[in-house]
Amino acid sequence: MTEDRAGALVVISTPMFMDESRRIADLAKKHRLPAIYTLKEYVDSGGLMSYGVSLPDLFRRAATHVDKILKGTKPGDIPVEQPTKFELVINLKAAKQIGVTIPQSVLYQADRVIR
Repeated sequence: MTEDRAGALVVISTPMFMDESRRIADLAKKHRLPAIYTLKEYVDSGGLMSYGVSLPDLFRRAATHVDKILKGTKPGDIPVEQPTKFELVINLKAAKQIGVTIPQSVLYQADRVIR
């Protein structure tokens, strides 16, 4: 990516990448490459920003499905649902390290800002 002078990095959620979240965030910072992730855990590991589903919200919703199944509803009778809660998390420390300024209008929309 550095040879091709990539302008940014999008990291998808896979267990392999999650295990290396700190390393991926460190490499992005080292090469001054703005990166966005799909899980906030990457930002907690030093990444620049994430936008994706709220895992706690998904787990809460899954619990209601489990409750329905335990009460006798057939799993096939439960409708498939799309996530409804998404989170934007921004790490201003990481932004400063790579020389990126996050516009105030974007910061206002963030669910959480790490300063």
